[in-house]
Amino acid sequence: MDDTHSVATLIDSTTFKIQQLQQAFSELENHNAVSLNVKWKELEEHFHGLEKSLKKKFDDLADQEKEYVSKVSETRQMLEKQEAFVMTKELASLELLQDERDTVISAIFENYMNSPTEPVTNVDELTETMAVDKSDVKAATSDSEDSKHAKDDDLDVKPCSQLIELCKGMDAEGLHKYISDNRKNLASIREEIPFALKTATNPFNLVLHCLKDFYSGETLGIDGKKDANLLGLRRTCLMLMESLSQLVADAISFSSLYDDMLTPEIKDQAKMVANEWKSKIDSMDIDAGSGNSLEAHAFLQLLATFSIASEFNQDEICKLIPAVSRRRQTAELCRSLGFLEKMPGVISLLVNSGRQIEGVNLAYAFELTEQFTPVPLLKAYLKEVRKVSQGKAGSMSPGAQNEMNERELSALKAVIKCIEDHKLEEQYPVDPLQKRILQLEKAKADKRRAAEAAKPQSKRPRANGSTYNARVTSFPPDKSFYRAPERYAFPYDRQYIYPAESHPPPMMATSTYISPPHATYYSNGYQVQYQAPYIQ
Repeated sequence: MDDTHSVATLIDSTTFKIQQLQQAFSELENHNAVSLNVKWKELEEHFHGLEKSLKKKFDDLADQEKEYVSKVSETRQMLEKQEAFVMTKELASLELLQDERDTVISAIFENYMNSPTEPVTNVDELTETMAVDKSDVKAATSDSEDSKHAKDDDLDVKPCSQLIELCKGMDAEGLHKYISDNRKNLASIREEIPFALKTATNPFNLVLHCLKDFYSGETLGIDGKKDANLLGLRRTCLMLMESLSQLVADAISFSSLYDDMLTPEIKDQAKMVANEWKSKIDSMDIDAGSGNSLEAHAFLQLLATFSIASEFNQDEICKLIPAVSRRRQTAELCRSLGFLEKMPGVISLLVNSGRQIEGVNLAYAFELTEQFTPVPLLKAYLKEVRKVSQGKAGSMSPGAQNEMNERELSALKAVIKCIEDHKLEEQYPVDPLQKRILQLEKAKADKRRAAEAAKPQSKRPRANGSTYNARVTSFPPDKSFYRAPERYAFPYDRQYIYPAESHPPPMMATSTYISPPHATYYSNGYQVQYQAPYIQ
């Protein structure tokens, strides 16, 4: 508006300027002896024409400005009306939803108050009542998360009769044997265990008896690894404690019933077991750097399941969190133990010890990403890995260099997975990381081919019984004629492999496949390596 006012002022002063120009021109005529060809009237008409043209353009611009201002005000009013309409509809929807929720809750409360007050002795009635309550809650919160729907759908799981009989009979040894004999169906057993534990007279007492052999018979194999049967037993104990915690968490309407089952005597027994396990853990060399300690996880789960965490020093318990930081149950376990206030310190410890990926995962789990920014932590992790790899490249043996390349390759894949899990692609593009992975894998394949080419090639005898003889010529052999034998990274790429023969075979003899009767082999001759059963 200031610019418009200044332009209008200048236009109004045009007449005064013309008068001044006329005076100057008259004086010039009086003092000039030479006659001028340009007359004053021509100059006056010219400047008046310019004045009219400028005024017309100025008026047009003023009209356009008024039209624009009016349109802006109309648009703003329309947007305000639409916003008010949307807010009105939202409030109406919220009120309707709240009324429906209050109606459902009041109906559930009336049914609960009108029901008989005798204690529930039949487990089937208890299960049916819990199913009704959960279905009502599900109807009232139909727009809740998918995880809640999954919990409601779990009510359809029916454990097998043998599992129910073992839990009803409080048979801890039989329960261990049943799970050990059916490890192939471990996924279904894991879903059935919480519902089978409902049938036990006291599920806390049953699970506590299942823990007595957790540290019994601990021996190491020839390779220094723990016995597979002992590991399976420990994972079974951990699964039973997790299932019991799930059972108590899902029993919304009957939490007081399970609280009564967790008697002070059972808590004292659980505390004795925890003290024994704590002394074992203190004497063991737990690799906290791996973040995947089964023993530390079981100890923390014992404290959470039997609600005895307050009986121990919180700082000492918190020191065990880095030993289980890579396990998927860590975040929920920390919440159960009441470690929310201590998590910033735990994450800082992980970050400062070069385990930034685990720190980022916990930061997302506890909404601490503002304090621990994910992208800089991931970049610092990769930078440290590359720094170690490149700093020692000149002084390392080929085997050590391969190990460092493998470490960088694993770090790149772990960072990409973390980026994809937390949807950080916009902040940290993965294309450069994937290109680096391709470079490392190509270098790895080239080194493997070069090493295989350097090995002496064994010559196979001919079918007629004669052997190969070296051919002596005056020319060196063409090196490009030979090439390294093909190798395959995966056991299913080659269908057959023929054994090397130390003696010439008879005429018309057929080749023999490798199929020793005493072991299982892949079709390319590599022996099958079975992993010990693992329960998470």
